[in-house]
Amino acid sequence: MSRALHNDMIVIDGLQYSNWSREIFEQLHEGGVTMVHATIVYHEQIRETLMRISEWNRQFELHGDLIMPVRSSDDIRRAKAEGKVGIMFGAQNCSPIEDDIGMVEVMRNLNLMIMQLTYNNQSLLACGCYEAIDSGVTRFGRQVIKEMNRVGMVIDMSHSAERSTLEAIEISERPIVISHANPLSFHDAKRNKSDTVLKALAESGGLLGFSAYPFHLKNGPDCTLDEYCDMIARTADLMGVDRLGIGTDLCQNQPLSILEWMRNGRWSKSMDYGEGSKANADWPRPLSWFRDSRDFPNLTNGLLARGFSQQDTAKIMGQNWLTFLDTALQPQTAAQ
Repeated sequence: MSRALHNDMIVIDGLQYSNWSREIFEQLHEGGVTMVHATIVYHEQIRETLMRISEWNRQFELHGDLIMPVRSSDDIRRAKAEGKVGIMFGAQNCSPIEDDIGMVEVMRNLNLMIMQLTYNNQSLLACGCYEAIDSGVTRFGRQVIKEMNRVGMVIDMSHSAERSTLEAIEISERPIVISHANPLSFHDAKRNKSDTVLKALAESGGLLGFSAYPFHLKNGPDCTLDEYCDMIARTADLMGVDRLGIGTDLCQNQPLSILEWMRNGRWSKSMDYGEGSKANADWPRPLSWFRDSRDFPNLTNGLLARGFSQQDTAKIMGQNWLTFLDTALQPQTAAQ
């Protein structure tokens, strides 16, 4: 593949939580990334979320030659035209709205575009994938889904349990995303999704972003690019190529304290090992073919080598995300 083909594409990473710096913004630019959905909060509540947004405003001020905020899908196209990396805000838990449904619209007006209903545990809205019993979407959760639909905030069920995910797909009047997970058939991790969920997601017009986080891959850090692209090809047979994207879950240059915050929040005094093993108590060793955002062209090459056409490769690398966001980020009109 010529690098020119990759550079011509709209390349979207459906999720990162890196230790943002000019070096990382330069890597995104070098990797040809058009937009990244950046997690700004995990367990942070309203005031802390406002602080994260303020910190990002400072990043845009300092590094405006490299990055720009994404307030609509048109901004993604503008980022491509201007040679910048668009940054779209997202939350990996519902804590930014606390117990106040009015905060959904407030946060959306501050450009929080995507929110997970849960992060591993039971939340006020739904059940996470590590709970023993999946209670499904709560009464509050049903109201929040309706409000997220209204204001144009995307529902993300990446860390949610099976019943909760299926109920969210059914309840939501608009398609949802699973921004960073893989098929359970590829690797048996609690965070990965069953064929039942993936079929329901596809049939509803939703989108799956494939994770490159080693704990969610067969053979962990030793998963090969061929194996990864084979996973995508098999999922295309199940869901259709138009329902697929990338959501690397790259957490670059983050200290161990951040991993502990992600897993523990304020709810646990002891380290939560997720899958129940101390073997993943630290950040995983990175994949040899995806060490940082400069390696995005490897994904394009891998998909082409697996037999995807240039058109379908471009869809998976970002066009499907863009098409999805064109409608998903639009507030509903009264007629809808």
